[in-house]
Amino acid sequence: MSLTILPDAILLDMQNISKSFPGVLALDKTNLQVKAHSIHALMGENGAGKSTLLKCLFGIYHKDSGTILYNGKNVNFTSSKEALDNGISMVHQELNQVKQVTVMDNIWLGRYPQKLCFVDHHKMFVDTQKIFDSLDIQISPKAKVDTLSISQRQMVEIAKACSYDAKIIIMDEPTSSLTENEVGHLFRIIRKLKDKGCGIIYISHKMEEIFQLCDEVTVLRDGKWISTDPIAKITMDEVINKMVGRDLTERFPEKTQLPLDEILLKVSNLTAKNQPSIKDVSFELRAGEILGIAGLVGSKRTDILESIFGLRHLSCGKIYLKNKLINNNEPRQAIENGFSLVTEERRVTGIFPQLDVKFNSLIANIENYVEVGLLNGTNMQKDTQWVIDSMQVKTPSQATSVGSLSGGNQQSIHFHSP
Repeated sequence: MSLTILPDAILLDMQNISKSFPGVLALDKTNLQVKAHSIHALMGENGAGKSTLLKCLFGIYHKDSGTILYNGKNVNFTSSKEALDNGISMVHQELNQVKQVTVMDNIWLGRYPQKLCFVDHHKMFVDTQKIFDSLDIQISPKAKVDTLSISQRQMVEIAKACSYDAKIIIMDEPTSSLTENEVGHLFRIIRKLKDKGCGIIYISHKMEEIFQLCDEVTVLRDGKWISTDPIAKITMDEVINKMVGRDLTERFPEKTQLPLDEILLKVSNLTAKNQPSIKDVSFELRAGEILGIAGLVGSKRTDILESIFGLRHLSCGKIYLKNKLINNNEPRQAIENGFSLVTEERRVTGIFPQLDVKFNSLIANIENYVEVGLLNGTNMQKDTQWVIDSMQVKTPSQATSVGSLSGGNQQSIHFHSP
């Protein structure tokens, strides 16, 4: 589809979109309007309906009612491929790439340019380089994806979106794994896309980013459209109020509960067996304390936690739990010693996306439900419901595939499953 983009033209107009699942009204007459040459923030708490609304646009879900106008034409995409072919693209929070092949292979996967019966590698290289040049992306099209940093891989996904000649680009939490400098580069690319006439739908929970980057903001709450405002005419507190439905007088409450003197965990001179990784790491964690581990991407913060949890073997170092020396040689031992790990890449190492909410909620402790060689379904159902209620998980049922839930709801289940 070839589009003529006029200044301030409405590229996308989603009107009164409703979508229900068994027992759940996910969207209730929700609206979203995106203009050309604009960056539009879509805000809401976890489970507010953001993901469901965009899946209806992208052809992943079929809306129950409502109208979607794209460049003035009524559309009803039945697949993500149809949406992509018509110039609507999405950069997902969890990058979905084939790491073992080149950058240009990832960009043109499934639609390779051909010369006679063969893949035209020269054209693929030239076309990729042309997109990179237009966005000021300094990556070789022939580089293997598994050699790139997270931020570089994200740039590749944005370039892939542009390769579809996308006019609407959805960005879902694009800065969640980026450093400050990398965020600055990403913002420059997004502004270039805006200047070219694209409409950007930007999803983020980072308020400062929204007010720094976006032109308009739409707020959803409990599947309903609450408001759409120019970013220049609304305050951060007003956005938060619209999201949660009440005033939050303290975004960062004063800490009233201080850590105890008891040293709960002591890590001494941890060094990983397989280098490059952590070397000579030591710290103490007190009861009632939240200890932050800070550092740039690549500083091996994750390696520290994986070493403590037994995912990485140690060449030296000791771990003490309540002054008792313990050995977490493997994750099973760590779990038996009372440790849990919420992993960095949720969809890769934290959940089973194709399996249901019940399985993912209980899998870490599934042996607790075995009676006479069989699983106690009643107790499993009761405890799964407790997870859903206590973590306020928005799901149609316990039998729903976890991979179909929003990222926030997946994270809630992942957090509770250990």
